[in-house]
Amino acid sequence: MNSTPIYLGLMLMLSVSTATPSVNAQSRVQQPVLGARTVRVLTLNGLKFKDLNRNNQLDRYEDWRLSAEERSRDLLAKMSVEQKVGFMLISDTRLKNERSGFGPNQPAPTGPITSEFSEDDIVQSSNIFTRRPLPTPVMNAAGTTKGVTQFHLRHFILRANVSARTTAEWANRLQALCESQPLGIPAIVASNPRNHITASAAMGTSVGKTVFSVWPGELGLSAMRDPELVREFADVARQEWAAVGLRKGYMYMADIATEPRWQRVDGTFGENADWAGRMITEIVLGFQGKTLGPASVALTTKHFPGGGATKAGQDPHFEFGKEEVFPGGMLENNLIPFKAAIKAGTSSIMPYYSMPVGTKYEQVAYAYNKGILSDLLRKELGFTGIINSDTGPIDMMPWGVEKLSLTERYKKSLEAGVNLYSGNANPAKLLETVQTGMVDMALIDDSVLRLLREKFLLGLFENPYVDEDAAEKLVGNPRFTERANLALRKSIVLLRNEARTLPLKAKTKVYFESYQKKYGTPPTGPGTVYAPANPQAYAVEFVNTPEAADVILLWIAPSMQPLFGSDGSPLQLALSKCAVEVGYINALAAKKPTILALNYTNPWIIDEVYNTKTMSNMPAVLATFGTTPEALLDIVTGKFKPTGKMPFTTPLSESAASQQREDVPGYREGTSYALFKYNEGISY
Repeated sequence: MNSTPIYLGLMLMLSVSTATPSVNAQSRVQQPVLGARTVRVLTLNGLKFKDLNRNNQLDRYEDWRLSAEERSRDLLAKMSVEQKVGFMLISDTRLKNERSGFGPNQPAPTGPITSEFSEDDIVQSSNIFTRRPLPTPVMNAAGTTKGVTQFHLRHFILRANVSARTTAEWANRLQALCESQPLGIPAIVASNPRNHITASAAMGTSVGKTVFSVWPGELGLSAMRDPELVREFADVARQEWAAVGLRKGYMYMADIATEPRWQRVDGTFGENADWAGRMITEIVLGFQGKTLGPASVALTTKHFPGGGATKAGQDPHFEFGKEEVFPGGMLENNLIPFKAAIKAGTSSIMPYYSMPVGTKYEQVAYAYNKGILSDLLRKELGFTGIINSDTGPIDMMPWGVEKLSLTERYKKSLEAGVNLYSGNANPAKLLETVQTGMVDMALIDDSVLRLLREKFLLGLFENPYVDEDAAEKLVGNPRFTERANLALRKSIVLLRNEARTLPLKAKTKVYFESYQKKYGTPPTGPGTVYAPANPQAYAVEFVNTPEAADVILLWIAPSMQPLFGSDGSPLQLALSKCAVEVGYINALAAKKPTILALNYTNPWIIDEVYNTKTMSNMPAVLATFGTTPEALLDIVTGKFKPTGKMPFTTPLSESAASQQREDVPGYREGTSYALFKYNEGISY
C-alpha cells in the first residue's frame, strides 16, 4: 500500500494546525475563487488553496485565511536577494508589435498589436529629456519572458491602447507565466488614466480616450462640483480596469494648479487645495474601496509633496525645470490633498522629480529627500504604504545628486524611503548596490514587505486571472456610458450670458466651428465646421457658413508647448502663443453674435479676443475641460442646464500670469488678477 498520500495528508494537516492561532474563524468558511493555470490546488477540510511553490503542502503564504502581514513575511523569507531586487522595479511592458512607451530605437512592428508578449528589450543610450548621453544605457522594457524569469520582475506599466479582450488575454498570459515560476508570485499591472477626454494625452501622463467609458478630464470632474458623481466615476473605472486585469493606477494627481503655465495643470483637480482633497478622497474610495481588497484597483497618488509650484511653470522632467519654489510660503497648502489621500487609504504615493529651493529641506530631488519622504511623509503624515519613484530619477533626472554614481543614487534614495523604482527593467545596478553592502538589507526587506502586502490584499495570489468574455461586455457598456455622458454635460461652465443669449431659441440658425490647431503648426483659420449626426435632436438649425447664421458657436481648443516638447523657452498662455490665429477669431466674431467656448487645459489668457472692445461680439462664454460636441450643444440649446464651476482662476493678462507666485492659488492673488474667478459659473 502506498503511504505517500497519507503522509502528505498528515503534513498538510500539520501545516494547517500551526497556522490556526492566527486564523480568523469567520474567514474559514469564505472560500475565495481560485484561479490556477500551472499549479495544483490543494484541498484541506473542504477548503481549497493554491500550491504556488509546488511542494505539495500548504505554506503560510499560500493560506488565504492568514493576514496579509503574516503571508508577506513568510514569502519574504523564501525569496532570494535577486528576487527581492527584481520585485522592487516597475517598468514598461509591451504587447507583441506595440510601439508605445519610452525608447527611440524600437524594432519595427511586423503586424498588428496582439495579446502575445513582446520579447524585445527596449534600451536607450541617451536621456530622452536632457538629450544627453546616459552614463549607462537604460533598459526601459525587458522582453517579457526574460523580465519575468531572469530579472524576477513582477510590477509592470502597460501603455498600450487596445481592445478590452486583447488586454485581458495578454494579462492572463502574463499571470500564467508568473505563476509558472518557482514561488508563483503574481504580477501587478499599472496604467496611467484611461477614462478621460484630454487634449494632452501622452506617454507617462494619460492614455487618453480608450474603449473604456469616456468621462471629462480631471479638471472637468472637478468643475462638476458633484463629489457623488466623482465617486461613481471612480467605481465605474475600477470595474472596467479590474475586468481586463489592470489592478494598479498611476493616478491621480493631488498636485495643486497654482502655477498657471505648468503643462500638467489639466491632470489636476484645480487650484483649491481643500477641494482637490475632496476630489482625491472620492477617487481613492471609488477605486480602492474603504480598504484594499480583491475588487480594488490600487492607486498611486502623485506627485508628493506637490509639483504645481515649479519655477516659472517649467517641468522637472527637464533640468531647466528642476526647481520647485515657494515664494508665498505655501508648501503646507500643497500637502492638503495628500493628507486626504492618506486618510482615504491610498496604496502608493509617488514623489516628483523636483527639488525644493528655499525651504528647510535638502536641495535634492524628492526621490532622494529623506526629510520629505521619511520625516514628512512617513513620520509626520503617517503614510504606511508604498513610495513609488516616478520614472527615471536614478538614470535621467537625478537633480541635486548628479555627481553621485548610480549605486550611490540607489543608496541615497533607499535611505530616503523609496520602495519601488520606476523606469528601468534591468536590476543590475540596484542588485550591485545591495550585494556590495552599501545599504542595510532591512531597507530591501521593508520595501518588499510593503509590495507583497499590496498584492495579498488585492487577492492576486488567489486569482489574478480575468474573464475575457465578461471584460468585453463590461467595458464601455451602455449604463457606464450614460453616466459618463451626464458628467460630460455637468462639467461645462457657463461664464457669461449677456442679454440671455442662452439657451438658443428654437429655429435659430447656428454655425458651429471647432477650432483646434496643433502647437508648432501655422494656426490659420478656419477650423472644422461641425454638424451633428442627428440634427433633428435639436430645435435649432445648423448652417455651413457664418453668413447664413443667426449665431456663431465657436469652440476653441488652444494648444501650448507640449510637456515632452519643452525646450526651456518661456511658457506663455496668450491665445496667439497657443496655436490660435486671433485675427481670424476676431474677424469671425465680428460677423455675427458669437458664443465663445474655450477648452481649458491651462488658465488661458484671452484678452486678444475677449476685451472691452470685442466682448460685445461675444455675449456668451463657456468653459469646457474635455467634453464632446454633443454635450456642448445640449448646454447651448437648453437640453441641459449648465451647473459647472471654474476649477481655477484665469489671469487677465500675460503679465499677471508671469507675476503670479508659483505656490499661491489664483484666487489669493488679489481682485485685479482675474478675468474668470475660481468657482465662478452661472446657469440660465
